[in-house]
Amino acid sequence: MLPVTDFQKIGVGLAGFGIAFLFLGIVLFFDKGLLAIGNILFVCGLTFVIGLERTSRFFFQRHKLRGTAAFFGGISVVLLGWPVVGMVLEMYGFFLLFSGFMPVAVNFLRRVPVVGLFLSLPGISYLVGLVGEPQGMV
Repeated sequence: MLPVTDFQKIGVGLAGFGIAFLFLGIVLFFDKGLLAIGNILFVCGLTFVIGLERTSRFFFQRHKLRGTAAFFGGISVVLLGWPVVGMVLEMYGFFLLFSGFMPVAVNFLRRVPVVGLFLSLPGISYLVGLVGEPQGMV
């Protein structure tokens, strides 16, 4: 088992609070203050968890530049005061950035007892199959 440093523990807390603030910002009709705080906390938490160098290498890979531009552009648009447009841009960027991780996550969730049963339902299994299929190197 890998040792977890104090910085990584702080990063998990920051990312968790960031996701909570993002959720509250969306639930409370796209409150731009909560969304902005959530975005900043999430990015800071990610940086604390995996480190500054690995974060910059992740975001600035050649094949992920479009996703990075959309994600950080969405954060900028939220900070400028257009929360709905910014969140749509962020979701698009998030999907582009983490689309390579989706098949791994779906296959893991298929093995979880209750969630796997839910994901094997007829309509849902088709959609999950589309997301869970590896697309190759994009």
